Amino acid sequence: MSIFKEKLNFDFFRMKSQPLIGVDISASAVKMVELSLSKSEKGSGAYQIESYAIEPLPSDAMQDGGIANLEAVSGSMLRCWKRMGTKIKNISLAMPAAAVITKKIIVPAGQREDDLAFQVETEASQYIPFALDEVELDFQETGILSENSDEIEVLIAASRKDKIEDRVAAALTAGLKTTVMDVEPYAAQAAFELIEGQLPEGSHDKVIALIDIGSTTMNLNMLHNGESVYMRDQPFGGNQLSKDIQSHFNLSPEEAEIAKRSGDLPSNYEADVLRPFCETLSIEIMRAIQFFFTSTQYTKINYIFIAGGCAVIPGLNEVIADRTQITTLIANPFSGIEVSSRIIPRQLNMDAPSLLIACGLAMRSFDPS
Repeated sequence: MSIFKEKLNFDFFRMKSQPLIGVDISASAVKMVELSLSKSEKGSGAYQIESYAIEPLPSDAMQDGGIANLEAVSGSMLRCWKRMGTKIKNISLAMPAAAVITKKIIVPAGQREDDLAFQVETEASQYIPFALDEVELDFQETGILSENSDEIEVLIAASRKDKIEDRVAAALTAGLKTTVMDVEPYAAQAAFELIEGQLPEGSHDKVIALIDIGSTTMNLNMLHNGESVYMRDQPFGGNQLSKDIQSHFNLSPEEAEIAKRSGDLPSNYEADVLRPFCETLSIEIMRAIQFFFTSTQYTKINYIFIAGGCAVIPGLNEVIADRTQITTLIANPFSGIEVSSRIIPRQLNMDAPSLLIACGLAMRSFDPS
């Protein structure tokens, strides 16, 4: 699912089929993925991953999900794109969930598009705490309420223009053209379509927690039959591990980050720092799950999938499963699709959980809507 309708010369819902690179600008890195349609039936999916790249961002580049240093972000985007070795310059981007206001409304079915747009704008003015000329507003019909219903459900989404324009400007400075703007959890949800088929009994009538653990924020997206029924951002992420390393071993922030990535740490690191971090993370997840239970009619979660850079911490999924008593798996959207010969499969398996959003954005190349 995408959000904003054409107001900045984009064509979000009605995009034409064209090659796109999915670009995820997170708090710590720029991640890019290029997909193509598979030319054989060897894989379980219809896609092949052609190339991908991950380029770190300076610590001052992003702040609260927004771009704080446009030059630094555009520089990282350009380096990332060059590492991809592609000629494609059209990209799809996404806004963080916290920067987007969403609301579902019920409207009469069968309206002309102009009438529906007018009704959506009227409804949106009640929920958006900004003047409508300050936001990009979009909507999408999510379906008829029941077989004989004369009403439909419509999802409204809005984000401040300046937040969108910052991302577009960073891409433009890097020589890239933004043709699609999405919302990060919806992009991750799109990529999850490549994962749910890996479940032994499928996902029908199952409640699945898709948890993307970023450097500063953990996003929970609860899915039921492929639809999001609950979202929550929890202010906890991988940066906390870096801070724990810094404090415990008396390192500078830069030294701590390097040591975390290289694994060059004292023998007591796992017992004194890593394991407590994993326990704290699992407690944060348990707390978010309790919010989900108390805020909805659901009382059970069948599976947890973890994504993001922290997902590949050895044993983290077991710690979460032990704490929550829910089967916990690592999200890898590429495990069932073909891989280009240019990509090292072992490295891709390590990076895959971090590429969930970028993968979902790259899938927009093949969106028929």
